[in-house]
Amino acid sequence: MATSRGRWLLPLGLFILSVTWGYAWVLSKQALSYAPPFAFAAERSVGGVLALLAALKLTGRPLKLVAPGATLAIGLIQITCFMALSTWALVEGGPGKTAVLIFTMPIWTLLLAWPILGERIRGTQWLAAASTFTGLLLIIEPWNMHTSLLSKFLGVVSALCWAIGTVLVKRLRARQQVDLLSLTTWQMLIGAVPLVLLAVAVPERPTDWSAAYIGILAFMSVISTAFCWWLWITLLDRVPAWEASLSVLGTPVVAIVSARLLMGEDFSFGEVMGMLLIGAGLALLSLIGWAASRRSQVN
Repeated sequence: MATSRGRWLLPLGLFILSVTWGYAWVLSKQALSYAPPFAFAAERSVGGVLALLAALKLTGRPLKLVAPGATLAIGLIQITCFMALSTWALVEGGPGKTAVLIFTMPIWTLLLAWPILGERIRGTQWLAAASTFTGLLLIIEPWNMHTSLLSKFLGVVSALCWAIGTVLVKRLRARQQVDLLSLTTWQMLIGAVPLVLLAVAVPERPTDWSAAYIGILAFMSVISTAFCWWLWITLLDRVPAWEASLSVLGTPVVAIVSARLLMGEDFSFGEVMGMLLIGAGLALLSLIGWAASRRSQVN
């Protein structure tokens, strides 16, 4: 019974992440009409910290910092850098395109997990990586200097930051026993401090604290940030780093469809081909992971 239940919990968690984070990109774009990018990133993170602290209190878990150095690195890279850069990318780019670029994260994770975690790239994984990188080039269009390269560059760097954070979390859990909710809380708390300082230091327009923005911020803080980051780290604890990164495969699809339906975001032919190649590469990686898990169950 427990095994059957476990089989359902993993895909359910992946579905929740994909739908929530996918739609969150559209909400984030809408939030930027009420708040400047760095203020929104800071306010969202602070809200996430408060929600996580409440969760720790309700579950009776101590706020214990077990691995200060590793947690500091994870918080700065996976929260501060990722949130600041991804939110900045949304200022110039559409939510669908930005999500596609940021969710090239599985490829960067695959490449980083090899030297750091010993999770080697084999066979058709190289084909998946090549497909994704080709799609990335078609979207970024480095040969076309008239396009908004800044937003695309920020999206790719955000993906790289997320991948580094993913590998660091995996390495920490391999070396030391850490409560996952406590780790999520500490990384959010550490990461939120520089975001608040950045929002204060950078001259920006004031936040419009309307009812609409408060509603968006509440969802982004409690559900998309606090709950989903905890869920992400929990899933990451159960499978290899590169395979865990595939758990968010459906997120850019949800983001693209939502952006198209709700915001009328248009895509050029090259961008569509690029997104298809990225999707094919990530789907191939997913298929490889599924086949490997099937073989391990048989053996």
